[in-house]
Amino acid sequence: MPRIKIFGAGSIGNHLANAARTLGWEVVVCDISPEALRRMKAEIYPSRYGAWDDAIRLFSNRDAPVGGFDLIFIGTPPDVHMQLAMSAIDENPKALLIEKPLCGPDLEGANILWQRIREKRIPAFVGYDHAVGAASRLVEGLLAKKTIGPVLTLDVEFREHWAGIFKAHPWLRGPSDSYLGFWRRGGGASGEHSHAINLWQHFAHIIGAGRVEQVSASLDYVESDGASYDRLALMTLRTERGLIGRVAQDVVTLPVSKRAIIQGEEGRIEWVNGYDAAGDAVLVHRPGRDAEVHHLPKKRPDDFIAELRHVHAHTANGGESSPIALSRGLDTMLVVAAAHRSSQEETAIRINYSGGYNLEALESGPLIGRT
Repeated sequence: MPRIKIFGAGSIGNHLANAARTLGWEVVVCDISPEALRRMKAEIYPSRYGAWDDAIRLFSNRDAPVGGFDLIFIGTPPDVHMQLAMSAIDENPKALLIEKPLCGPDLEGANILWQRIREKRIPAFVGYDHAVGAASRLVEGLLAKKTIGPVLTLDVEFREHWAGIFKAHPWLRGPSDSYLGFWRRGGGASGEHSHAINLWQHFAHIIGAGRVEQVSASLDYVESDGASYDRLALMTLRTERGLIGRVAQDVVTLPVSKRAIIQGEEGRIEWVNGYDAAGDAVLVHRPGRDAEVHHLPKKRPDDFIAELRHVHAHTANGGESSPIALSRGLDTMLVVAAAHRSSQEETAIRINYSGGYNLEALESGPLIGRT
């Protein structure tokens, strides 16, 4: 039976604990806050899943067991991910899973983490679970069969008013009460909804377009009630092999719109999260035909169950073949950092991957391909 330790008793920690218990795993949850542990046991977990599971063991960070875990999951605010990840590596787990976003857009500690993970040969993953869900796997199959012919462009949007986030975190009064209201800490639209960037990168890899090479972005920053965040992030991305597309992320849209559109020479594929109350969908549109709709029934806990199954299955091969491998999460953070710099400098930013996972990898310059 796999043993899992979760740092963080907040919303994401509850999701992962429930997923692990659904799979029959042994679960330890630790948090720096006694109140967070109390809230998990008395409020969050029972309200979501019907009853508290006494098999889940709760500890303060200082009293938590150390060593012997198959998987350590870090589900805390992103501005402490690096510190906890380094500590977790010292425990020599079989795998490490870090919630998204991996860090803040300053990328502090990211390159050191990458080097340590490679030295220790610990498979590591970042929690961009949409990339390993059933809808994404179906899209991968359709692309492999050349269903829409050669791909011309790709757009992904995660537009969601963060009222839903605060509903899931009722102990927070608003953005200023957590990292969510501070873009430098990994919050705002650029960090919280970076699923969109990651999914864009994932589909770009699937079609063989390579990594993102250039970012041109406009972000709408807000200073309110002590918070400082971007409520809207619009990006144009270009890959190493010339694929151009767009990413939109915001915290203002109601109702929610989370979708990807892959346009080919012979039609388009739409990936839709929350297509209806029953779950997700993948739609195939071809000229002169009715849309082909593939319904994929899903409830929220299914996302995390699928994620843990994926991590468990990919641990044996070192994790690098996984679309949520640490390297992919780091690539996403380079795009997030480039987007902030592009918006602030009002210029395109190129990513030089030989520069490592730090701000030195970002270079201001003219648009690639412009004559």
